[in-house]
Amino acid sequence: MRLAYARVSTADQSLDLQIDTLKKFGYDRIYTEKASGGKDDRPELAKVLDMLREGDTFIVYKLDRLARSTLKLIETLDLLNKKGVEFVSHSDNIDTSTAAGKAMFGMMAVFAEFERSIIRERTLAGLEAARARGRKGGRPMTDKKKLDKAAKLHESREFTITQIEEMTGVSKGSLYRELNRRKQEATQANETV
Repeated sequence: MRLAYARVSTADQSLDLQIDTLKKFGYDRIYTEKASGGKDDRPELAKVLDMLREGDTFIVYKLDRLARSTLKLIETLDLLNKKGVEFVSHSDNIDTSTAAGKAMFGMMAVFAEFERSIIRERTLAGLEAARARGRKGGRPMTDKKKLDKAAKLHESREFTITQIEEMTGVSKGSLYRELNRRKQEATQANETV
């Protein structure tokens, strides 16, 4: 099958140009979406990626309609490659069923790996600089007494998570981690009995 995907960033933008161009190119089914390319939660993109099977072709009008960052683009193209799906970006003249298209994909993968390395280096340098100034990395430890109080309030089922957060100063994330930790401890204790 030839499945296409078209996207615009805002509700007031039109998909017409992309759809018309992709129609001329030819597809069996098109998935359209009005959502920012920076968002990871794009339901129509998720649907089309799930529908694709080995031997299918995935078509977009332009690379930036698929992803905003090189890293996200390469992750998506890598998924397509693993599924055995060919990829076509009409306006960018990329077609992975051709030798030139495969070469272009390979070069993009190299640049994405380079981008990942640079991000990793910057992160490590930033952490090292912070440590040199006496700052420690990671999340600050939440007071054990506050966690116990928050967990007891949660067990009472009288308060919402937001209310517990306001009453104790324990963030939702910290509370959920503590509840999961306690649940795992209880499960392990039951398994050893």
